[in-house]
Amino acid sequence: MVERSDRAPLLDWEEVPSLEKPGGVSPAPAKDRLSSPSNSRASPGCSAPVFGWSSGPGGPAPCRSGSGSDGCSTPPTTCRDEGLQPDEEGYLSDSGPGELSLEDRMVKWEEKDQIVSVFVVAFNTRSGNMLEWCLPKDMDLEGVEFKAIASGSHRVTTDFIYFRKGHYFGLACFANMAVESTVERGARMKSVGILSPSYTLLYRYMSFLEHQVRLQLQTPGHYSPLEAFYEDKRALLPPSGDAVVAACPAIAWGAALNHSMHPEMKITHPAGCMSQFIRFFGEQIMVLWKLALLRRRILIFSPPPVGVVCYRVYGCCCLANISIPGVSTAVPEFRPFFYVNVADISALENELSYVACTTEKIFEEKKDLYDVYVDNQNVKTYRDGLKPLLRLSTADREKYRKLTEQRQMLLYSQEENGDCVSSEEDLFILFFLEQNNRIFQTLSEVAGSPDPTLTQESVRAMGLDPHGDRLFLLHLLEIYGYDTLLVSDQLCCS
Repeated sequence: MVERSDRAPLLDWEEVPSLEKPGGVSPAPAKDRLSSPSNSRASPGCSAPVFGWSSGPGGPAPCRSGSGSDGCSTPPTTCRDEGLQPDEEGYLSDSGPGELSLEDRMVKWEEKDQIVSVFVVAFNTRSGNMLEWCLPKDMDLEGVEFKAIASGSHRVTTDFIYFRKGHYFGLACFANMAVESTVERGARMKSVGILSPSYTLLYRYMSFLEHQVRLQLQTPGHYSPLEAFYEDKRALLPPSGDAVVAACPAIAWGAALNHSMHPEMKITHPAGCMSQFIRFFGEQIMVLWKLALLRRRILIFSPPPVGVVCYRVYGCCCLANISIPGVSTAVPEFRPFFYVNVADISALENELSYVACTTEKIFEEKKDLYDVYVDNQNVKTYRDGLKPLLRLSTADREKYRKLTEQRQMLLYSQEENGDCVSSEEDLFILFFLEQNNRIFQTLSEVAGSPDPTLTQESVRAMGLDPHGDRLFLLHLLEIYGYDTLLVSDQLCCS
């Protein structure tokens, strides 16, 4: 029997696992399954508006986390003011009457349900991966069976997978259970997944999907909890079907920017995965940072499990954030594809910029699909113009040293002072955001000066090496449209 993960507690509309044998599992009362206030797991304590793991700007902040089995830590428990109580819609509000605060309005917007589909995928010994069940019945889920069960998943017991499906993002939880059945060849493998127009809120349903895939393995065909979940969480699609919810109100975006953050940076995921990302790549993070900022196509290869590699995809996306208005409008969007397989080849052929991961080694031979191939910690490229960028400059090593020092100071503060406000994810995202803003702020100032020439002094002001980062800087000027800037001859012989 597949053991229950300790990654997160059950959500409120889930069925509590029965102590009876699998055949005796009975669904929880409908009224219990359908009530799902997102903040009901919050415990009394402190509260602070922390980006990353919070349910939204001004939402519950992380306090502590534990170790998980996938290389990342378990999600932090949340803490909040005791004076705030969930209202009838499940959102935190002041106990007294009056208009909702900005933070409460943002939490309400952030927590709008966005599930457009729920499905079950099974492995059949005769026909391979197959879509077993889904809602709604008319949803186009062609190919999702090969995303929800990744190639090579038979080698692992449990896994989770983020992926793209058309306009939507998906999350599926996979489990592999030994059975005494010659028809199933001794193993039963299934995935339960969901689709949403945004990946930032998918993780909150991780524990529900984990529990449901175990239920599907133990009692196949038991879909009532999934039906209740879909009815409770489904999004209301407009007639075109291309979008689900309206954009966040401008006042909410403004509040997020006041915290020096882009709303698109937020993702709810296990605490500690950014720390794992830093430890895994070490100084190579600085190479990935440059390639991400240049909007290159980055493909990460790793055998299963896939879940932790999907977090590396997200980590790469966090390297390229810029909050200076107008800077990113001239360059392709750096899009996370998460897990991809051979069925995605045609889609990747049309992408100018992306970051994705795969378990299929055949992708390495498809050199026209990517600019950079990452095999575990080995970052390589077949593009001659990019090969010099794989070498670390003096400035790269200095930035990595500063990042390491800041992490150590944060960990010390958390251990000594019980700091539950700051997080490694915040530190990591803001570190590279400030570095990127520093570069483009300097470029804008030089471009607007009477002598628009980049000198050694201006390059150092960006935090770059005048000599070692010259090629990176030339690529940057070309891609972001700073074609009016002149480059001093000193940069080639400093």
